[in-house]
Amino acid sequence: MSPEAREPYETLAGAYDGLTTDVDYAAVLQFFETVLQRAGHSPKTVLDLACGTGSMSVLLAERGYRVIGADISEEMLTAAAQKAAAMAENPPFFICQPMQRLTLPEPVEAIVCLLDSLNYLTEPEDCRKTFHRVWRALRPGGMFFFDINTPQKLRGLDGQVFLDENDESYCVWRAEFDEEENCCYYGIDLFRRRGALWARSFEQHCEYAYDPDTLEQWLREAGFARVECFGDRTLTPPGPDEQRMYFAAWKE
Repeated sequence: MSPEAREPYETLAGAYDGLTTDVDYAAVLQFFETVLQRAGHSPKTVLDLACGTGSMSVLLAERGYRVIGADISEEMLTAAAQKAAAMAENPPFFICQPMQRLTLPEPVEAIVCLLDSLNYLTEPEDCRKTFHRVWRALRPGGMFFFDINTPQKLRGLDGQVFLDENDESYCVWRAEFDEEENCCYYGIDLFRRRGALWARSFEQHCEYAYDPDTLEQWLREAGFARVECFGDRTLTPPGPDEQRMYFAAWKE
């Protein structure tokens, strides 16, 4: 019998870092700073939106930025706070907020939302609300920097099965794309070692296949005066078969 499905990242949070060692956070940070330097922007305050376990938040803080990390998952934020506790100086500050209801006490100079976190907004209206909230949370001249899994990638995942494992965890996830809902569903079975035994849990994740042209339109509707689109960690425009693309939206 399958275990009862948990909320996304409820149980995966504890195993997330160990199962995502292939994520090159340093390369993503370098690309973020390349886009900043290209525009002559030098922010001091950065919001890491949908920060997860805080890996990027910590890297940003180590680079000298004053960082706020926001996420909807209390479990992921617990892992992030534990990670940041090891920092001797300038640790990030974490808050529990959904993207579409983002509220900051004062605006920041840059906002990042990485690792296809925006795709997790499965209601398009929530994405539009998020863009408006982000615009209000930025200082004039600030940049909103995010990436998405492209529709091509999400459709290509249909029917795929993937395995991730380390000494403490074993993860099997199956992908199915629903054309009517325009969503890719991931069923994730996670087995974690508990002494001589393994404990099993199940989560279902879902990502919406956002059309890049539509996202650009919504960004401009939210007030962003300039929007740039890039291929995967490259300053060139995305190709027709791009799997991941980046956006830089500027508030003037």
